Amino acid sequence: MRKLIVFNHVSLDGYFVDANGDMRFAQNPIPDAEWDAFVSSNAVGGGMLVFGRVTYDLMASFWPTPMAAQQMPDVAKQMNSLPKVVFSRTMQAASWQNTRLVKSDPADEIRKLKNETGADMVIFGSGMIVAQLAQTSLIDEYQIVVDPVVLGKGRTMFDGLKEKLTFKLKTSRTFDNGNVLLCYEPIA
Repeated sequence: MRKLIVFNHVSLDGYFVDANGDMRFAQNPIPDAEWDAFVSSNAVGGGMLVFGRVTYDLMASFWPTPMAAQQMPDVAKQMNSLPKVVFSRTMQAASWQNTRLVKSDPADEIRKLKNETGADMVIFGSGMIVAQLAQTSLIDEYQIVVDPVVLGKGRTMFDGLKEKLTFKLKTSRTFDNGNVLLCYEPIA
């Protein structure tokens, strides 16, 4: 059975986007070769990318561009070539390469996808999708990068959650740029 993994950055005060819905705070300006190697090694993995409409629009506006290919060639290549699913009731079409638009209930579709053979699925950003799927116990792992920045305002990826969730720490890793990777599994 395929796993569903969340990979998101959060600020020290717990936000995954700032008050304007921007994720650029995650672009840590401190040079760190180990962090760069981690990002590149993550990018060469396989799987399926899962997005909500807002994150999809953000990603689709950057990764297919020449700037993305120049700045992060390995990541851009993978982001563009991997299969993608975007959940949206308002989009008419998804034009980014290898993307399938799903207008039905995210939980129902993820249940089907998890039962298919194939590599794991990863949700980036997409707080509304994370909150919906977290409540249905469909997320198998949360990989959270805590960035050394305080935003003051923003949104958490669990906005709208109706009940408490508890987790067990699987692994953690610190980087010289101040980023900390925390990997959690839900406790049933």
